[in-house]
Amino acid sequence: MAYEPQFNQAKFSELLLYVAERSEDDVRFGATKLNKIMFFSDFLAYGMWGESITGATYRRLPRGPAPRELLSVREQLIDAGKATLQEARYFNYPQHRLVAVKEIEKEIDRSLFNGAELALVDQVIAALKDRNASEVSELSHCEIGWRLVDDNEDIPYSTVFLSSDSPTSMDQKRALQLTEEYGWHGQ
Repeated sequence: MAYEPQFNQAKFSELLLYVAERSEDDVRFGATKLNKIMFFSDFLAYGMWGESITGATYRRLPRGPAPRELLSVREQLIDAGKATLQEARYFNYPQHRLVAVKEIEKEIDRSLFNGAELALVDQVIAALKDRNASEVSELSHCEIGWRLVDDNEDIPYSTVFLSSDSPTSMDQKRALQLTEEYGWHGQ
């Protein structure tokens, strides 16, 4: 079986808060965009450095990849008073915004991250800033990892190394071969 990162709840929690804080002025920021920022940040980090930032497990959902751990960690952040969940509307669509609580004793612990990790997350946030939930969902659907698995299945980090350009029949055969070889199906 291929190596998969280990989940780091402390980094995941703090990164959720960091993304929420950095996205507070983005009127398009909601749950879908949060999921995609986390996904692209973790998978790009894995592709560049061989390690994801948080080690979260991303599953395929109809609107794109989402971390399995998100709902429970989000609730923990809310219960601890570190975040709130705002219900809003964006062009008549419901929007669920994670908002980081800004108090000195509840500051985001940036010491858990190196500068390159936060710079990468900032780049992802900037790249998606002008996109709405539908657009970031469509963008995530271009990722080969999302296309290789069925709904609610985990997306292996190693799929970041597969081309997301329109796959040829040879690419599809190779992807299936790798899936069998490394046991990626049904994870």
